[in-house]
Amino acid sequence: MSEISLHRGISMQRIGAMILRYWYLLMSSWPRLLELLYWPALQVITWGFLQLYIAQNANFFARAGGTLIGAVILWDILFRGQLGFSISFLEEMWARNLGNLMMSPLRPIEFLLSLMIMSLIRLAIGVIPMTLLALFLFHFNVYSLGLPLIAFFCNLIFTSWSVGIFVSGLVLRNGLGAESIVWTLMFAIMPLACIYYPVSVLPAWLQVVAWALPPTYVFEGMRALLIENTFRTDLMLEALAINAGLLVASFGAFLALLRSARKHGSLLSAGE
Repeated sequence: MSEISLHRGISMQRIGAMILRYWYLLMSSWPRLLELLYWPALQVITWGFLQLYIAQNANFFARAGGTLIGAVILWDILFRGQLGFSISFLEEMWARNLGNLMMSPLRPIEFLLSLMIMSLIRLAIGVIPMTLLALFLFHFNVYSLGLPLIAFFCNLIFTSWSVGIFVSGLVLRNGLGAESIVWTLMFAIMPLACIYYPVSVLPAWLQVVAWALPPTYVFEGMRALLIENTFRTDLMLEALAINAGLLVASFGAFLALLRSARKHGSLLSAGE
């Protein structure tokens, strides 16, 4: 009876086993590690030099105190968080191992939690060197933002997990033919998240859509902090409320798509 009740709860041992599996996969391939470091470094160097140029030629951006580099770093947290989640999921699809996992005692919630933790590990490998490059090359210290940085990070990572869970469910149900959505959906959100410009730039009808996305609140909050030295708590709380709804909805969508995949036999052909 105790063994049955254990399977009904969340097992940290099973979650830890999945994280260890993905860690071994990551450490076994130097191209995987290189990819995690290469793109964030390339972005911060490219945009950092652009920031230097603008700062030398426009008083507004000189006062902005690194809004471009800050936006690049926060965008990378959002994008890499989702990609880190989805890549670990796709590893199972590529290895055609998903059916085996779903027949094991591993519960869907444990599977998703292990992917979330793995996304944080992948994110740390790529973003921490990126922030150090920004500090040493361009004298922009993202950690000087202090406690607001925690609010920015949490809201962005919650959004990235919501998107990652949803697109993973779509790939689970439709197979690798839907894999392209993993790489493209976040870029579809990018223009509406107002990463490099304020929401007021958008047409009025698009502003309504933009304010429905949690990252919009984060980037508006970052600009308010860097330009006006004001931390907008209201923006962070609104983003957190939307993220809570998105996470619940994404979990529900994933479970529904998993049930549909089991019903239609998609798990048996996972990876094709």
